[in-house]
Amino acid sequence: MTTVRVLLADDHEFFRSGFRNALETQSDLECVGDVGDGQAAVEAVGRLRPDVAVLDVRMPRLDGLAAAEALRARGDTTRILLLTTYDEDSYVYRGLRAGASGFCLKNMPTEELLNAVRVVARGDALIDPSVTRRLVSRFADAMAPAATPAPPDLDRLTEREREVLLEVARGHSNAEIAARLYVGEQTVKTHVSHVLTKLSLRDRVQAVIYAYENSLL
Repeated sequence: MTTVRVLLADDHEFFRSGFRNALETQSDLECVGDVGDGQAAVEAVGRLRPDVAVLDVRMPRLDGLAAAEALRARGDTTRILLLTTYDEDSYVYRGLRAGASGFCLKNMPTEELLNAVRVVARGDALIDPSVTRRLVSRFADAMAPAATPAPPDLDRLTEREREVLLEVARGHSNAEIAARLYVGEQTVKTHVSHVLTKLSLRDRVQAVIYAYENSLL
């Protein structure tokens, strides 16, 4: 079994210590380091080369968003999972554009946070549905470019694939999309895969960005 190497960055020592302890109870996860600010996180990623960096959005020196942007600009391949609290953040869209592969709430059950690390580590994307619906939809309109004609590559999608893209952008899970479109969950997974391939998108996070930047919602 391959062990996922995790770096944890959070300025709240109690949370950081608790989550590190939780990581260390998992046979497939290893916490290779924990730091208390974003600048230290950027330096630690360069030194330790973890598979996943779990970054709190609100941190001193560099916040999690600026740290994610710095890692992306530097070309690091470490996957990024951002953590936020429910009501405070207006920067989700910026985090997604910075290349984060996951965006979760800090008050999620520990087991769900651990699973989020696994999802991100295997190359998938995970956005908490409430984050997508409440925050991305709230702030993306103000931050995204003005409405423009539909991009040419959108023509590569079938009508059903366009429907699936919009459902993904609204923050619905595969199971929810399957129920809404009256198809099987495996069919939804196939459609999502086709959408990502045809639009040259890395994951569901980029699909959300694509939909908002092209004013599809």
